[in-house]
Amino acid sequence: MKLDKTYYSNQDVLFLAKDLLGKVLATRVNGATTSGIITETEAYAGVGDKASHAYGGRRTNRTEIMYQQGGVSYVYLCYGIHYLFNVVTSLKDEPHAVLIRAVEPLDGKDIIEMRRNRSVDKASVSSGPGSVSKALGIDLGLNSKDLTGNEIWIEDRGLRYDDSEIAATPRVGVDYAGDHALLPWRFFCEK
Repeated sequence: MKLDKTYYSNQDVLFLAKDLLGKVLATRVNGATTSGIITETEAYAGVGDKASHAYGGRRTNRTEIMYQQGGVSYVYLCYGIHYLFNVVTSLKDEPHAVLIRAVEPLDGKDIIEMRRNRSVDKASVSSGPGSVSKALGIDLGLNSKDLTGNEIWIEDRGLRYDDSEIAATPRVGVDYAGDHALLPWRFFCEK
């Protein structure tokens, strides 16, 4: 069952970053559907978060999508190499986002293996935000898409984690954010 628009309007980005664990991220690219269970996320809390692209109210062509009503995709190219997929959350003009850092392949495993040129049995096939995008065929063509549509979406298939099963650690690669780099806003399932 696809998550509806009201789900993404929640203003508590930390809650959503944890709640997205166990949900299923799916894409339909060139007629092929692939998906994975979300197993790692990072929260970015808008204009007050020094690690956020929207920190201080920054608005650029790239970040303008973050200011939309929650429930759209924010895809950007990192270091000119990797596409990273984020879920825009909260209300219009409150630029919160959740970066999807890892998924466990679920549907279309043969396509995922072809895209990644490695077995789905290897964690590296979809561990790390760039690998998630490669595995699921996410690029800039999926930026600014409605997450209730048929190109990229998130489903609730009933998998839930207790807080005791979720680790919270500092985010990765945000040293430039000073004291905000230490915030425990990276979440993953402990198994």
